[in-house]
Amino acid sequence: MSFTALAKSAEIAWVMLESYSIDPAPLFREAGIDPNILNDPSARVSQSTLDKLWSKVSGVVDDPCFGVKLGNFWHPSYMHALGYAWLASTTLRSALNRLVRFIRVVNQALVIEITEENNQLSVSLANPASQLTDGWRADGAISILMCMCRVNYGESLDPVSVHFKHSKPICAGDYYEYFRSPIEFDANSDRLVLASEAVDKRLTSSNPLMSQINDNEVIKYLAKLDANDIVQRTKAVIIEQLPDGRVSDIGVAEELNMSNRTLQRKLNEKGTTYKNLLTEVRKELALKYIQNRQLTLTELSFQLGFSEMSSFSRAFKQWTGQSPRTYRKPL
Repeated sequence: MSFTALAKSAEIAWVMLESYSIDPAPLFREAGIDPNILNDPSARVSQSTLDKLWSKVSGVVDDPCFGVKLGNFWHPSYMHALGYAWLASTTLRSALNRLVRFIRVVNQALVIEITEENNQLSVSLANPASQLTDGWRADGAISILMCMCRVNYGESLDPVSVHFKHSKPICAGDYYEYFRSPIEFDANSDRLVLASEAVDKRLTSSNPLMSQINDNEVIKYLAKLDANDIVQRTKAVIIEQLPDGRVSDIGVAEELNMSNRTLQRKLNEKGTTYKNLLTEVRKELALKYIQNRQLTLTELSFQLGFSEMSSFSRAFKQWTGQSPRTYRKPL
């Protein structure tokens, strides 16, 4: 498989190069990236092209620890709508789960895993498709993740520990200064460890409605990216049509430029049906936004395409065993 990444994500390299008084444009062109493409938030480049760019960047930056400083240049726009959904997340846990679910928007080859033990949540990152093995690549990924967490939580956030597979560099002091935590080099994985208490703290910047809007944009973008995945494409159209209360298999098929019979056949080949996907989307959105008190339960039912609150209540009770009112946590 040929993996791709958001071209916009490479803008962090551009900004960093400028901070070192290096003209980024020639390096981008040598790597085969037209600088103008950075103005298109949906444009993508291949993983190999991205590797070529970063290889050139590392060759001109006279700083062995530039990777750990990349976090200082992160901006949510480098991650399409995912960056803004991240900012609006209720907790760091929900933000990190969102990142795991949607990271393909930024880079199809990135692998993020979350594990939890002894009240500590560990986030590991890897890119098995990249041809670059230099330690600065992991430095950059972990430092950017740390920046993202601090943007949401606050600058006071310090990790429990940070781990790198590469050996201790001569400029290790830069790592301790940035992360403000114990650091293990020659570790078995590249990972950031946070206290469970911190990741579950409700964030003052949370905005469930904005998260919902940007999640939907991410889902639609991924559906277009996975143009051959009829399941994701169908889900994207369902999400788009639900709030209007006009969602139907015929309407979805028309939006996908195919007959209803063709849509049903393609979905059957994938082991599912339109009805199953409609239920999956409604259930997923309902569970995600049931705690959003900016929406009344009646408004939520209409957003999910139910014509009556009673129909939504019956469906929700089938999904969870509880009514929406009982399921919604009291203030």
